[in-house]
Amino acid sequence: MTVVAPTLARRTEPLGTALIERGLLSPAELEWALGIQRVTGSRLGSILIAAGLVRRLDVYRVLSESWNCPFVDLTVTAIDRSLLTRLDPHRLAFELWIPVHRLSDGSVLIATAERPERDRAQAIAAQLGLPVRLVATTDWDIRRAIGQCFADVILDEATLGLWRRDEDHSARRVLSTAQTVVAIGVLVIAAEAFLLAPIGSTVILSAVIGVGFLVSVLFKFIVCMVGSRYEYTESVTKQDIAALTDNELPLYTILVPAYREANVVGALMANLSRLEYPPDKLEILLLLEQDDDETRRAAIAARPPETVTIVTVPPGQPQTKPKACNVGLFLARGEFLVIYDAEDRPEPDQLKAALVAFGRADERQVCVQAALNYFNAGENALTKMFTLEYSFWFDYMLPGLEAMRLPIPLGGTSNHFRTDALRRLGGWDPFNVTEDADLGIRSAALGETVGVISSTTFEEANNAYGNFIRQRSRWIKGYLQTTLVHLRHPVELVRATGWTKTLGFALLVGGTPLSFLFVPPLYLLFAITMIVGPKSVARFFPGWVLWVSVACLIVGNAMMIYVSMMGVFKRRRYRLVLWALANPFYWLLHSIAAYKALWQLMVKPHYWEKTEHGLTSDIAARPDLP
Repeated sequence: MTVVAPTLARRTEPLGTALIERGLLSPAELEWALGIQRVTGSRLGSILIAAGLVRRLDVYRVLSESWNCPFVDLTVTAIDRSLLTRLDPHRLAFELWIPVHRLSDGSVLIATAERPERDRAQAIAAQLGLPVRLVATTDWDIRRAIGQCFADVILDEATLGLWRRDEDHSARRVLSTAQTVVAIGVLVIAAEAFLLAPIGSTVILSAVIGVGFLVSVLFKFIVCMVGSRYEYTESVTKQDIAALTDNELPLYTILVPAYREANVVGALMANLSRLEYPPDKLEILLLLEQDDDETRRAAIAARPPETVTIVTVPPGQPQTKPKACNVGLFLARGEFLVIYDAEDRPEPDQLKAALVAFGRADERQVCVQAALNYFNAGENALTKMFTLEYSFWFDYMLPGLEAMRLPIPLGGTSNHFRTDALRRLGGWDPFNVTEDADLGIRSAALGETVGVISSTTFEEANNAYGNFIRQRSRWIKGYLQTTLVHLRHPVELVRATGWTKTLGFALLVGGTPLSFLFVPPLYLLFAITMIVGPKSVARFFPGWVLWVSVACLIVGNAMMIYVSMMGVFKRRRYRLVLWALANPFYWLLHSIAAYKALWQLMVKPHYWEKTEHGLTSDIAARPDLP
C-alpha cells in the first residue's frame, strides 16, 4: 500500500490579511478584490494576480506559508526527469503539479500550485506508486517546467498527432496513391488530346473553363443572397450578453501565435486588455518560436498582464502557425478557447457573445466564427478591395453557408472552440497552410457543426502588393491542400455529410482556387476577341463556345461586383461602393497568387509564407503610433 507523507496543520490566516501584513496589499485594494470575488466567484489570489495588484510569486509564497508547506522555485531547482516517464503531461498541466526529485526517505517531492490537501497527495501518490511530500510553487513555474521537460512529447504531438490518429485527414502527403494515379492519367490523356487534336481540345478546354468559372461564381452569389436575408439580424444581441453573470463564466483560453511581430505585440496587449471578461478567468498564451528573440523582448518590454503566459514553441519542422497552436492546445486549461492574431482588435464583448452562441447550440457545434474586417480600410486601393472582399465574405457568405447548413471554412482568427471538442477533432493540421479552413471542413466531415456570430474582430488589411501575393498564395495553396485531403475518399465523404454538403465543399473550397486559375485564359480570350474581332476568332472557335466563354466571364464578374457592393452597405462604408467596379483587376492579383500557389504545392507544399504586419501608415488605425 502506498504511503503518503503526512501533511501538517495549516494556519487559518486569510490570504488577504497575510498580504496586508507583509505590505504587499492595501486594505482598499483588498476590499475592491473581495467585491470582485463576490461577483465572479473566483479565487482571491487569481483576482489579485490578474489585476496586477500583487505579483504571482508573492501570492504563492504567502499561500505556501498559509498552507504550512515549503515553497520551491522551479526556475533554479533541477527536476529528475526519470520520475516523469510514466506521467501524462496533459494531466500534469491540467492538475498543476510535477515531481521534482526523490528525497532521502524514498518519497518524492511534488511541486503543486493547488492547496496540498491529503486527498491530493494520495491521488498523486497513487499515480506514482511512491510516497510523496508536497511543496508549493506557482502555476507558471509548473507549466514552464512541463514545457521544458516534455518538449519532445509536445513537439511530436503538435506535429504528428493528427497524422498518426487520422492519416487521411492530414496534409502531410500532398497526394494519396489513388490521387497520384488519377492525376497522371488525366495529364497523359490531356497531352495526347492536344497532340492529336489541338484545336478541338482547346475548344473543349475553353468551354470547360468558362462554364466552370460561372458555376463557381454563381454558387457564391446564391449563398450571399441567402446570407443577405440575415443582414439586420443579430445572432447574439447585447441583451443576451448582458444576461450573463460573471460568476457563471468559465475559464477562457486565448491563443496568440506570433512570429516576427515585435512591431505589433505591444498593441496586442492593449487590445486584449479591452476584452469585457473577468481577467482572473482568462488564460492568454502568447506562442513564440524559439528563434524569435526580438518578439519575445518586445513582449516582455510591453509589461504584459499576469494573465499572459509566454510559451516557447519547441523548434522543429514544419514551422507553422498551426503547429504553434497545437502547442497552445496541449497546455490550454480553459473550457473554451479562441485564437487571435497579433494585430487583432476583437470587439470587447466577443467572448461572451461566443458563450451565448454555444449555450444555444447542441454539443455537436464545436466552433463559432466571428466576423473579420479591417481598421485601415481607406489606406490605399488594395486595402479598399480587401475590405470589400472581407465584408461580403463574413457578413453574407458565412451566414449564407450556415443557413444552408453547408460546411464553413474558418477564417484564420477569432475561431471560438469548445476545447475538449477541438482535441477530439485532433487540433490543427500543422502541414496545412490554411489550417483554419481545413478544420472547419474536417468538422463537417466528422459530423460536427460550425456557427457564426455577429461580433467583429478588426485586423490590418494588407497594404503592400508583394505582401498580398505572398499571403494569398498561401491561402490558395491551403485551399488546394484541403480539397485534396477531403476528396481522398469521396464516397465516404458523401456518406458522412451527404451530397449537398459535399458539393458545397467542392464548389467553395475547390472552386475558389480554380476560378482564380481560370481568370487569365478567360481574360485573354476576351482581349483577343475585342482586338481582332469575333469573326476572326470564330475561324478557330465555334461561335457558341466563344460567346459562352465571354458571357460566363461578363456575368461572373457582374455577380462578383454586385456582391462586393453589397458587402459595404452593412458596414456603412458607402465610399467604397464604386471600388467594387475594380473587382476584375483585383481578381488578376488573385490569379497571380493562384499560379504561384499551384507551383508551391508541387515543389514546397508545407512552406509557410510569412505575412508582415504593422505596415499600415494610417496613424488613426494604429494605437502603437504616436
